[in-house]
Amino acid sequence: MNELDIHKIKEALQKTKKICIVFHFNPDGDALGSALALYHYFKEDGYDVSVVSPNPFPDFLNWMEGSDQVIVAQEHLVKARKAIKEADMLYVVDMNAPHRAGQDLQNSIIRNKGFKVLIDHHVQPEIDCDVMYSTHLTSSASELVFNFLYRYLTPGRPIVKAIAEALYVGIITDTGSMSYSCDTPSTYDALGQLIAVGINGEQIHQKVYSNYTESRLRLMAVALSHLKIMPEYGASYMYLTKQELIDNNFQIGDTEGFVNYGMTIKGIDFTAFFIERDTRIRVSFRSKGRVDVNLFARDNYNGGGHHNAAGAFYHGPIEEAIAHFEKTVREGKY
Repeated sequence: MNELDIHKIKEALQKTKKICIVFHFNPDGDALGSALALYHYFKEDGYDVSVVSPNPFPDFLNWMEGSDQVIVAQEHLVKARKAIKEADMLYVVDMNAPHRAGQDLQNSIIRNKGFKVLIDHHVQPEIDCDVMYSTHLTSSASELVFNFLYRYLTPGRPIVKAIAEALYVGIITDTGSMSYSCDTPSTYDALGQLIAVGINGEQIHQKVYSNYTESRLRLMAVALSHLKIMPEYGASYMYLTKQELIDNNFQIGDTEGFVNYGMTIKGIDFTAFFIERDTRIRVSFRSKGRVDVNLFARDNYNGGGHHNAAGAFYHGPIEEAIAHFEKTVREGKY
């Protein structure tokens, strides 16, 4: 961030009473962690702060302090839209375009008349904000929020435990417990400062990664039974049908991280995971090295994301979505 942007935000904060923070549909640890960090920070300063989630977040994140205050739009749409509309300052975190918050909220975000700040680490942001703190070279939105609050906005301000835990969750979940997107010292420096606050990293890992539902393990078994490898192309994919989700009592967050299993196979540097929902197919892509799944998702599925992690939706039968993937892989379109 530059000094002018920080000056603009500080000036806007002097005129602000209500702050709202919103993030993407199907929130993960980074979305919720970065939002809750901002929530606690501004609550400390006496602002009226609300956090809006487009839909429910996974149960394994509901232990985080402040998570019970999040307005879930799917359950309280009028309240969620009101919070966004009335905000003097709107923070858009961990998403690069209003439509990523879903149809119920995208127009509310666009129409908000307050001072808008984007904090995001996805490529090619497509949102009109007064200040845009956006770079795809940083591990997570949570690391950007850490920088924003404690490097730029108020250097030297003590970090409270609730904020440290929220940012820690965001960083570790968006880096696969520091297994990718963390090749710069800044990420480790941020984690070091968060640990120094006195949080228990081991306990947090247990809460996040050893707190899954029975349905998750059963769905994992089904997904792995569908594993298809295309060795000549260094690619693989898995899928779950809508009926399989129903039969195994799917809950929000149960399939988090499934796509990564395709990347653990020797010789595979590109994988996809298909989930059939009511009206569309959710597709997640992962890669390593040269394979740019952001471009692949944009060119072939109207999606996007990062170089090695992206997502998209496919409108049509899951068989058609899979056939389209196989075709594009065989044609070398990645």
